[in-house]
Amino acid sequence: MRLLAQEPVPQASWHAKSLGEALLYMAIFTTVGMGLAIIGYKLFDRFTPGDLNKEILEHRNVAAALLGAAVILGTCILVAAAMIS
Repeated sequence: MRLLAQEPVPQASWHAKSLGEALLYMAIFTTVGMGLAIIGYKLFDRFTPGDLNKEILEHRNVAAALLGAAVILGTCILVAAAMIS
C-alpha cells in the first residue's frame, strides 16, 4: 500500500508580485500609517491635561514639541511593527 503525500496548499500572501502591486501596497500602508499616527497623537492630546497643540504653536514650548514628536514616533514604531509581522 502506497501512501500519497498531500499536495502543498498554497499560502495566501500579501507580498507584492509586481512593481505596480508594490506601489499600491506602499500607498495603502502609508495612508494607514499616517492616519494611525495622527489618531495616536490626538488621543494622547485628548487624555492628557492641557492642550498640546496650543502649547506648541502659541507658546512655542519646545518640551511640548519634543513630547509630541516622541508620541508620534512611538505610534509609528508600533504601526510599522504591526505591518511587518
